[in-house]
Amino acid sequence: MTPPFLQLAYVCSGTKHYNRDCAYYLNTLHARLVWEISRFGARIAAFDLTGQKPFILLSDHFHEPGFRLLFEVADMEKTITELRHNGWASEGATFPIPDGTCCVFRDPSGNRYGLIQPQSGIEPPIVG
Repeated sequence: MTPPFLQLAYVCSGTKHYNRDCAYYLNTLHARLVWEISRFGARIAAFDLTGQKPFILLSDHFHEPGFRLLFEVADMEKTITELRHNGWASEGATFPIPDGTCCVFRDPSGNRYGLIQPQSGIEPPIVG
């Protein structure tokens, strides 16, 4: 089987100080704000540091140190079916994100990853 991952789309980092950290990415690193949402009690911002993916996701809904890698897939249902056939398990159902659909899983050591199926034509919101 060919690996189903198309590209690394996001590197997700948690924060305990959302506003301070957003200001750091914007003012100190001169990152471009790609999108920002505030929904379901979480604030998440996507920053472009290089002019191309992967973007940095800054999220206040988890605080553990480290990063989550989020990989794009072409077909979420097909990818999940194929991976489950190999013994893979997700941490729950798929859920919507600003630019598509996401599914989270852990490797055997407990590292968290995500699959993302982008949807064309979606303009992620920028909210303040």
